[in-house]
Amino acid sequence: MQVVRELMAEYGGAVRTRMMDYLPDAEPRAYLYDLTADYPRRGGRGLRPTLCMATARAFGRSAQDALLTAVSIELMHNAMLIHDDIEDESEQRRGQPALHIKAGIPLAINAGDTLALLAMRPLLDNREVLGREVAMLLLEETIRMARESAEGQAMELGWRRDNAMHVREADYMEMVLKKTCWLATIHPSRTGALIGAGRRAPLEPLIRFGFLVGTAFQIQDDLLNLCGDATAYGKELGGDIYEGKRTLMLIHLIESCTQGERERIEALMATPRADRAMSEISWVRDAMDRYGSIEYARQVAHGLAGAAAHEFSRLYGSLPDTRDKQFIQALPAWVIARS
Repeated sequence: MQVVRELMAEYGGAVRTRMMDYLPDAEPRAYLYDLTADYPRRGGRGLRPTLCMATARAFGRSAQDALLTAVSIELMHNAMLIHDDIEDESEQRRGQPALHIKAGIPLAINAGDTLALLAMRPLLDNREVLGREVAMLLLEETIRMARESAEGQAMELGWRRDNAMHVREADYMEMVLKKTCWLATIHPSRTGALIGAGRRAPLEPLIRFGFLVGTAFQIQDDLLNLCGDATAYGKELGGDIYEGKRTLMLIHLIESCTQGERERIEALMATPRADRAMSEISWVRDAMDRYGSIEYARQVAHGLAGAAAHEFSRLYGSLPDTRDKQFIQALPAWVIARS
């Protein structure tokens, strides 16, 4: 895992430094620009921008050539986090109160909107670094990623609004493909490959690789929400149950439990979050253990990570053995081992 930690520290640090150039030092600070800078200043692992830069280098360009695209990815990621926290009614982000808790929902929404717009500027500046054609291809990739992410978020929010009890594993996989994988792994891989190889980049196969890695990442994140260390995780443990998210564990539980237990889960999910009793949350969590839902999700995540490792060999096997290639190769194991 050492190469993953080292490269995320190196590339992530470079992105955070360059990102500050795209966060205006202007008025109104208290109501806007201090808020747009809040999540970026909290840090984070930097997986997405590092994957973009490492992929560009693996395909033959310099990390510097991919820096602006990586900055755009990180700005967009933070913009989506602000909106996600509002929509999920999350209380914490990266070990601190969520932005809407600190500043209120209206100002947080406006800050998230602004941050998403600011993410476009580095892509336009790519014209001076990569040329107009590649810069436009990267902009088109960003538009597709944003649409896919919005569709996935709509699926998850709609299931919660309708208290959908019919969601199946295949539905969950499609939602995660859109909501998580496009931003976390597919988009960074595809943009990095475009920077490195232009129109010769293997864009379609990278969707499969990104899906396998990204879905393993999401399932592990869902598991950490239930089983992780509160300090390391940075968000409230058990928050996914409070929020009524249709995780793989909840879907497995609903399909495995008795009719009476299913009705009890449905009644809990129909209750507003603020009124959900801790005793009921604990009951659901315990039921996931009793029915093997936690272990089932772990097995699925491991299987996806194994398939991603195989897909890596097909995609990257012929490329020179570099530290950046080693980073990508190590990602499937890292997403499972992280805490």
